[in-house]
Amino acid sequence: MHKLIILLLFTALSLDAWAAADYAREKRWADEITPAILVGDPLQLALPSGRKFLAIHAPNAKARAGVIVVHGMGLNPDWGLINPLRSNLSEQGYATLSVQMPVLAAEARGEQYPPLFPEAADRIAAAVQFMRGKGHKKIAVVAHSLGARMTNVLLNRPDAPAIDAFVAIGISGEYTQPETFRAPVLDLMGEKDFPAVLENAAKRAAAIQKVRGSGQISVAGADHFFNGMDRELVQQVKLFLNRTLR
Repeated sequence: MHKLIILLLFTALSLDAWAAADYAREKRWADEITPAILVGDPLQLALPSGRKFLAIHAPNAKARAGVIVVHGMGLNPDWGLINPLRSNLSEQGYATLSVQMPVLAAEARGEQYPPLFPEAADRIAAAVQFMRGKGHKKIAVVAHSLGARMTNVLLNRPDAPAIDAFVAIGISGEYTQPETFRAPVLDLMGEKDFPAVLENAAKRAAAIQKVRGSGQISVAGADHFFNGMDRELVQQVKLFLNRTLR
């Protein structure tokens, strides 16, 4: 019994440790990527608490809408597929704002991230406010993997800011409270995506069926990160945004 109590206490302490965002790791990401940004300008957005976080703003004087781009687990706002999304969309009729989500240590697993979801949702809300302040009447959120889950959490909140489109790329599991969705949803995945994405595809398709203008697309040959298929990814996102935000 004594050993069991010690084990339970150790587990609880471990979970508490994972619940805290790794802001030092965020700063390392920012220091690493900021000097290499070729498209857009780095800036700091602030939460109501006063905490600031990195965002990359790529304006477009003739933008038809503002697009907030949200990365996946433990990454940064210029990583992998996020770069071609934010860069190409900004060159093809949209202003983009790619935002840093809170992160845990590099070895953390996805199931350890939910304690960070409230702050993540607050950051996306702050990004929406920033883009509204830039004069964009229409706003879309394009989010990958865990970033799509974080966006889902924001959209479930009664105080969620209004958006006009939501692109969820490679979101695992099912949507939570899809009845709260007010904007069209594109559920986008790769043919070779993660099992948790593919196995729940039918349930997600059914969940967004009642949201007018929504749909689901599986891109042939693509994996979870759309490696080597940036063009196809951007094309599918842009087609949806063009149709939804016209």
